[in-house]
Amino acid sequence: MIACSATAAAPQAQQPRPAPAHKRIAILQSNYIPWKGYFNLINSVDEFILYDDMQYTRRDWRNRNRIKTPHGPLWLTIPVHVKGRFHQRIRDAEVSDPTWAARHWRSLVHAYSRAPFWHRYRDVLEALYLDCRETHLSAVNRRFLNALCDWLNIRTPIRDSSEYRLIDGKTERLVDICRQAGATHYLSGPAAKDYVVPELFSRAGIELEWMDYSGYPEYAQLYPPFDHHVSVLDLILCTGPGARHYLGRVRAGDRAIDASRGHQLLHAAP
Repeated sequence: MIACSATAAAPQAQQPRPAPAHKRIAILQSNYIPWKGYFNLINSVDEFILYDDMQYTRRDWRNRNRIKTPHGPLWLTIPVHVKGRFHQRIRDAEVSDPTWAARHWRSLVHAYSRAPFWHRYRDVLEALYLDCRETHLSAVNRRFLNALCDWLNIRTPIRDSSEYRLIDGKTERLVDICRQAGATHYLSGPAAKDYVVPELFSRAGIELEWMDYSGYPEYAQLYPPFDHHVSVLDLILCTGPGARHYLGRVRAGDRAIDASRGHQLLHAAP
């Protein structure tokens, strides 16, 4: 179990690690039982950094996600203390009602007890929920992220942004974390195109790439119509050990390849 500790002292500034010939990293906030694209991203890099030093945002993916039910999509939401804490970081967000885990577990039982691989994962999934004692959202998300990566056979090292020196500026901070991590390539989600400044990566000698979430193959879901944008639990419980093959990208040497179309990741324009 991942213990939730009190706020630690600020980390010592890390010396940049020697960059290998090729190292791709991604930096992203933690999400609760994320969709398959999140794991596609993790599986496409050499190191994944959880960016929970960012401000917590309400009605976002940090503390909620969707599952499929006979009556349509259902939101599973972890209640978090927000009153008077507008500027709190994700890592500081505290769970406000410890009964959330039992409620979510009951919802999963009702929704997926007839899924093809329910009995394969039932006991360990039940323990993940009913034995969850974490009091902070980041720790809850990391608890589930570790288990889901294990089930998907994803072995990418996962670190926390708190391990790095954090400077000001949205793009400047990302570039500096890349330097400290010894990255040669930075893989970003497409939503960051609204604020990332590509020139700052170019000046640092780091190649900026954009994740492409299109082209995922469909699988047999329990309830129509098909929906790609639900928790990866849906994929795992419906396809079992074969779930990894639906992530869309597989590792081939030191490149990340789109398995469904054979395309390499999209590079930012020079």
